[in-house]
Amino acid sequence: MPAISSNKRALAQEAEDFFAANPDVDAIDIIFTNMCGVPRGKRLRAHEVKAVYQSGRFLPGSVLVVDITGRDCEETGLVWEDGDADRYVYPVPGTLVPAPWLGPNAAQFLTSFYELDGTPNDLDPRHVLGAVIDGLAEQGLTPVVAVELEFYLCDMEDGRPVPARGQLTDHRSTDIQVYGLREMEDLKPFFDELYEACDAQDIPLESGISEYAPGQFEFTLRHKPDALRATDDAIMYKRLVKGVAVKHGMEATFMAKPFAETAGSGMHLHISMNDKDGNNAFASDNPEGTPLLRHAIGGMKSMLAESMAIFAPNANSFRRFKANSYAPVAATWGVNNRTVSLRIPAGSPASRHVEHRICGADANPYLAMAAVLAAQLHGIRNQIDPGPPVVGNGYEAEGADIRLPNHWAAAIEAFETSALMQDYLGVRFVQHYATVKGVEMARFMAEVTELDYAWYLRNA
Repeated sequence: MPAISSNKRALAQEAEDFFAANPDVDAIDIIFTNMCGVPRGKRLRAHEVKAVYQSGRFLPGSVLVVDITGRDCEETGLVWEDGDADRYVYPVPGTLVPAPWLGPNAAQFLTSFYELDGTPNDLDPRHVLGAVIDGLAEQGLTPVVAVELEFYLCDMEDGRPVPARGQLTDHRSTDIQVYGLREMEDLKPFFDELYEACDAQDIPLESGISEYAPGQFEFTLRHKPDALRATDDAIMYKRLVKGVAVKHGMEATFMAKPFAETAGSGMHLHISMNDKDGNNAFASDNPEGTPLLRHAIGGMKSMLAESMAIFAPNANSFRRFKANSYAPVAATWGVNNRTVSLRIPAGSPASRHVEHRICGADANPYLAMAAVLAAQLHGIRNQIDPGPPVVGNGYEAEGADIRLPNHWAAAIEAFETSALMQDYLGVRFVQHYATVKGVEMARFMAEVTELDYAWYLRNA
């Protein structure tokens, strides 16, 4: 078993250099990302940070398996039975950066969990991704990835979100205005600070658009031949967007479906593979790419159903999926076709890659990337044929009636019982992730909502 790629700890020199360049920083957030994808951690003073880089910091292992609300999941056995025991966290290299939206004295860094004997904790999503990357390295392949995230900017009125008003005109759009420039212009103060904060954190933020709903936007993070670092960027970016929005009096949400009648928000993963010489192994004059790309797509198709608990991790996630919505609902692939789940975009032969379009923006980027890369690895190892590409409307194509799990319970069950998920992501991880999501689902279903009263109080 090769060393896990994510098992690289930052050197103490990184902290020394940072504080030498930023002597006024004295509020530093130490961040980890658990299964649910919510950044959690502690705030440290500057004099505490060097010790974390030298010898780690103790944090309770139970925080790896709290639900999305931060409540313990006792059913995992990592709370009382485990004595709520500590593990180590160590800093992720290159992530000690300013957090300018929090003020001139603020900074942050990402961490990963380790057992007390120094081995990577197999429930840490970053280590799960690292192990999959190592599997690809055994094939002589290095994934080159980019992440696109859609989100809504909202104002809060009477405790509920509504699309944000423009900052320059105070106008609240009620039209879709996809690719609308006025919508971007009207929020220029927010977007200017967003780019500035990304530059301060060395997050490669590129083009942005007004998306297919009022208040919805999408920005692209530049691709990198380092899948771990590119996914770190996505983790940091989501926190940054929310922080800058709050500073501007708004809420930014990556919730999959915040409004019933408008578009959901997705996370699109763009992936190619470099060979040992650093060349794109998917590159081809054929728009369908090389046989290696076809095998990768074959693996992605074959593992979509059992991966849905990661791609759609929450009750709200499944509200996003419906026909003719740009949120794919079947295991389909095609060339230059946004109605399919797995799209080979138009472009030059050297840029040939596949775009995975199923994930909601609420998915954990580490786990989403791990599941997609594991599926590509599976397809490449087993030379899986994806079948012919879809031409035309992917929602009506042959095979589109073979649906993916369309509700939370079915997705969790498909994931928990998947031998392939256990092989690629780890038996213990699959067990605990399914347990956490099962507990979360039970808690969600136990709530009595306003809709319950509206439908059943008098009629039942």
